[in-house]
Amino acid sequence: MTDTRTITRLLVANRGEIARRVFRTCRELGIDTVAVFSSADEGMPFVRDADQAVHLAGNTPAETYLRGDLVIAAALATGADAIHPGYGFLSENAAFARAVVDAGLTWVGPAPDSIEKMGSKIESKKLMEAAGVPVLGSLTSDTATEADLPLLVKASAGGGGRGMRIVQALVDLPGEIEKASSEAASAFGDGTVFVEPYIQTGRHIEVQVMGTPDGAVVFGERDCSVQRRHQKVIEEAPAPALPDATRKALHEAAKSAAEAIDYRGAGTVEFLYDVAKDRFYFLEMNTRLQVEHPVTEAVYGVDLVALQIAVAEGRDLSGLSAGVDVSGGGPGTQGPKGHAIEVRLYAEDPANGYQPQSGRITRFELPGVVSEFETLRHGIRLDSGVGAGDEIGTFYDAMIAKVIAFAPTREQALRQLAGALAKAELHGLTTNRDLLVNLLRSEEVTQATMHTTWLDGADLALLGAPVGGADAVPLSGFAAAVALAERARLASPVQSRIPAGFRNVVSQPQRTVFLRGDDEVVVEWLGGRSFAAPAHPDLRVGWVRVATDGPVEVLLEAGGVRRTFTVFAEGDAVDVESSLGHVALRKKSRFVDPSSQVAEGSLLAPMPGSVVAVHAAVGDVVAEGQPLLVMEAMKMQHTIAAPYAGTVTELDVSAGQQVEAGTVLAVVEATPESSEEEN
Repeated sequence: MTDTRTITRLLVANRGEIARRVFRTCRELGIDTVAVFSSADEGMPFVRDADQAVHLAGNTPAETYLRGDLVIAAALATGADAIHPGYGFLSENAAFARAVVDAGLTWVGPAPDSIEKMGSKIESKKLMEAAGVPVLGSLTSDTATEADLPLLVKASAGGGGRGMRIVQALVDLPGEIEKASSEAASAFGDGTVFVEPYIQTGRHIEVQVMGTPDGAVVFGERDCSVQRRHQKVIEEAPAPALPDATRKALHEAAKSAAEAIDYRGAGTVEFLYDVAKDRFYFLEMNTRLQVEHPVTEAVYGVDLVALQIAVAEGRDLSGLSAGVDVSGGGPGTQGPKGHAIEVRLYAEDPANGYQPQSGRITRFELPGVVSEFETLRHGIRLDSGVGAGDEIGTFYDAMIAKVIAFAPTREQALRQLAGALAKAELHGLTTNRDLLVNLLRSEEVTQATMHTTWLDGADLALLGAPVGGADAVPLSGFAAAVALAERARLASPVQSRIPAGFRNVVSQPQRTVFLRGDDEVVVEWLGGRSFAAPAHPDLRVGWVRVATDGPVEVLLEAGGVRRTFTVFAEGDAVDVESSLGHVALRKKSRFVDPSSQVAEGSLLAPMPGSVVAVHAAVGDVVAEGQPLLVMEAMKMQHTIAAPYAGTVTELDVSAGQQVEAGTVLAVVEATPESSEEEN
């Protein structure tokens, strides 16, 4: 007989959008909610969403969300009777799950021994092999040979691309193992890694299961093949271009994997699918809810969090899984309906090595949203942990939101999602929005020929280009210059009726200079009774509307086509929205502050973060590309290398030190030979 219990108050041992997602289901089920939050997260939306919240002093995950003892103490102090781990942090920590149960609380997740069996990717592969599930061979730095290359170093605990390294040469293997281990220890508290052969053109297919006392229920599969550096970018359900026989075999293998360990609750069995050979191999089982669970919820019409809670309470799943066989006898009696696609919207700069970004979101508007944290009907679903005015910090993941499109067909879902993102107004940070739009419209994605390494080898200059094409930047720049000129005229305490840029005798055009990243956008314009651009004689301004304390609208006609440009200005930041998409600019100061100048050869911190290792000292002679320091930001490590051969003349940081973006980390004085080569 199944032990049943009733959850009345649930603590989510997590943050951001997944905490908000679980809270949404709890509200629907009449369950009180408790949040835990770090000092950095005090003002975040998920804290306000909860009925109660407990502060965990500190900022880093190690001080807060990875402190299982503090989380359990918070649950007991607030009268919570259950803990949901979300994903990441402690979600796959068997010791934490066991401690939750020992404290008399309900653990909304699989049994601790199931987490242990599948939590170690090394041991889980052995277990799956014994259960008849295909696996890739395991290697070590001693057993790997040239014939095994390329290799993949992978964290045994956790996921999300952290603690993973591709190795193309055996000589690099020990160093990559060390880096992967360090990154894994920081992200998951476990530095164990393993090595396996790397299939370069495989597809990532994963199967959603829900373990019950009567067996595992399969909720279809997802394709997560569009990845950058082993982190998923686009996920969809069902997987496209997959033979029916292979699809069925994947479902059966996942069911066997779950039932081999008497699995209970939500889990995902991940496979690497070799398209050329039509064969698949077990990668790992994630013993938790996945980031990409919304696409499965959409096509199967289920609430996976509600199912997790039902399993934890020992309740029957009937009535919670419409159209799906929950007897444990096999996959759903009805297949998926429609198609759902999810993208991960990140604060990062794809053109600069996906460098994480931090700062305040000044505007966040997404058109076409029909629901948040649940799929009610066809349309756009938004799962976000932040909104306008919120900060993206450096201590945690840089994801802004998950945006999901649910439509009758894959083609419609792709078009709808790309269209919504293209028209989204997201200001304050550099994001991967343009990259996502271009990916969704790319031939590789629309024709479903993508694989796990495709994006890493793609031309980011092309894929990350403005969605509006070549005209987007110059036209947006001109609109911005006109808008700023008109706003300044109207704000002037004297002579505000004189047209902006007016001159009795025109000798040369006005000149406004913006920065787009590190590139200058120079706008030359003529003012007076109307605005004109000398370089673009066909460009005409229809009207300019200046709102009080709001954006400025500019109607431009270029080449016979009229477009309205909306210009938002805050300080030096200027954001322009139009049918050509979003263009972010910064007004360039006419005069340079001498205090902002740095010495030649200065290596600056690319983002706020902490220095985790220093590999050089003042006076060291270094080679071009030699690692000098390692920084960590947003749970990823970034190596700072010498830009050329030379001597380290300054190095004023140490391991463990927190630094701001733009901080001078070191200065390298080039050798005469390096200087001559540069000249």
